[in-house]
Amino acid sequence: MIRLVDATKYARAKGIKKPILDGVSLTIPRGRSIGLLGRNGAGKTTLLSLIAGTLGLDSGKIIRQGLISWPLGFQGSFQPSLSGEQNVRFVARIYGVDTQELIEYVEDFAELGAFFRAPVSTYSSGMKARLAFGLSMGVNFDYYLVDEITAVGDTNFKKKCKMVFDTRLQYSDVIMVSHSTATIREYCDCGIVLEHGKLMFYEAVNDAIEVHNRNMKESA
Repeated sequence: MIRLVDATKYARAKGIKKPILDGVSLTIPRGRSIGLLGRNGAGKTTLLSLIAGTLGLDSGKIIRQGLISWPLGFQGSFQPSLSGEQNVRFVARIYGVDTQELIEYVEDFAELGAFFRAPVSTYSSGMKARLAFGLSMGVNFDYYLVDEITAVGDTNFKKKCKMVFDTRLQYSDVIMVSHSTATIREYCDCGIVLEHGKLMFYEAVNDAIEVHNRNMKESA
């Protein structure tokens, strides 16, 4: 379970304060896979970061029960001066998983060869994505947070990513952001619409998509 209690978060830029969450209280139930919908700039990525705990609220609180991943589309948490292996070792300690098992899993999954033991600062964006996705799949989370990515790399690697991700979701939930409603329908059974700092939960994902599409038409 993830519960937001009077959660408030503002985005600030050039003296302008915009609400991402405006006193929101909402319970995200366990055992559901959720599509997170909202217009561009509504704050979907920020909300995932808040749920992950990589960002803090301005006020209110988020109560988390269960192990929650970092957003799968996010690669900025790696320490660039450390190698891929050293970054994996650090994450293993944080999440309390077997260090050697995780290193072996990610090394095999990411297919980085000798670069696995080179500084992350030498990686291309694609190599960082492989490392990030492999690391995410190497930890058995209760919730996977997905920001516009379910697979990376060439065709064969994408197939491997999708197969492993689909296997993980047999036992875990997902909170997914995607501009593709087809992807949302494939992975999610319910939905949340973020609009003007408020969150509305819908039991049926198609209802959430319908509301989101109507919001987009009204703003056109």
